[in-house]
Amino acid sequence: MFKKIGQDYSKYKKYGGNFISIVFFTQGFWAIFQHRIAHSCYTLKIPIVKHILLVVCLVWQKLIEILTGISLPYSAKIGSHFYIGHFGGIIINAKAVIGNNCNISQGVTVGVSGRGDTRGVPTIGNNVYIGTNAVVAGKINVGDNCVIAANSLLVSSIKDNVTVAGVPAVVINNNTSKDYI
Repeated sequence: MFKKIGQDYSKYKKYGGNFISIVFFTQGFWAIFQHRIAHSCYTLKIPIVKHILLVVCLVWQKLIEILTGISLPYSAKIGSHFYIGHFGGIIINAKAVIGNNCNISQGVTVGVSGRGDTRGVPTIGNNVYIGTNAVVAGKINVGDNCVIAANSLLVSSIKDNVTVAGVPAVVINNNTSKDYI
């Protein structure tokens, strides 16, 4: 947990900022900090302690949601070096899986969609950039090093190293997320 918090902090520092500005004034860092601690409580093996701590974490999570507009449930699996560029309107489904070194902009939804066997939540790879107001929904896989452009609706799986855009999102080129992350 502490290692991941340190890695998240280093990513925020990379984008500019000092200790005071990141810890006290960066809402995205508040949200991921709270998520890291709550997720650690969620993975505890001691049932009674786990449930007591999760109640406290749920209250803390709701406070962070109200203050920042960012919902990161404790059960979501989020890799290291996670970065939220701007606060507000970010909703991550409780069953979502997000890889390492991903950037998410404001207004992003990673949620459930589909019917029957296709109903589910996305699995997002490593080094993925998700642009402003993008929606990634359904039982899909997003490959590594991908870019999901602003205002896109991604409802089908994509391979590694592509950029998608549109509603519904389609591959527009083979540019990677290298210059975005």
